[in-house]
Amino acid sequence: MRYAIYYTPPFDDPLTRLGSQWLGRDAFSGKEINQPALEEISRERLSALTPFPRRYGFHGTMKAPFALAEGRSEDELRDAFAEFCERMPAFDLPGLAVTRLGSFLALTPSAPIEALDVFAATCVETFDAFRAPLSDADRERRLSSGLSDRQAGYLLRWGYPYVFDEFRFHMTLSSRLEDEREAECLKRDAMRYFAAVTERPRPFATLALFVERERGGPFTILDLRPLKAGASRVEAQQETVNV
Repeated sequence: MRYAIYYTPPFDDPLTRLGSQWLGRDAFSGKEINQPALEEISRERLSALTPFPRRYGFHGTMKAPFALAEGRSEDELRDAFAEFCERMPAFDLPGLAVTRLGSFLALTPSAPIEALDVFAATCVETFDAFRAPLSDADRERRLSSGLSDRQAGYLLRWGYPYVFDEFRFHMTLSSRLEDEREAECLKRDAMRYFAAVTERPRPFATLALFVERERGGPFTILDLRPLKAGASRVEAQQETVNV
């Protein structure tokens, strides 16, 4: 059994609905859902290009998957997660954009944001006490994937290579894309599909605790909580409009 701390909006947020349908699975219920009909990529091909992110659910990584350290319990983790959300303030993202991130497609912030980097680093440090050491197999698998010296050092210390100055927030939309032409077609489809929720400020106001009950199985949401209120101007404006 493993846990992860991910950003995802509430289940009824338009971004969540679009992201879950794009991947073909709802991480709240764990149910598979029909993927959208796109202009350039067939529904069958979209399914073949998204098995990796579909398993993890629509999310942005804050604390990468980890097994519980010896002597720690799920109840303790859930209590610590609730306390973390109560004290960490919400903030605004400048907007999300569909991006080619190496060989993957992802939603990434349209501009750098220090509050997001600080939040992610704090999350990594806070929950590391709950993380069991990596298994030899996981450590060797990661080390053999071409990490830099800095990334390898982070892996050995924090269990994940892409933390602190190596962190880049992203919400993964594809598995590895091998065909350049197909990757560009998928990107154009994604830009059209997510147009209603991209390139505009949005609140970063919730955090989720995910669980993988069996190794290699799907991740589902165990708990989703709001962050400390009062720091997100976008959320406040949305609430004002809805009054």
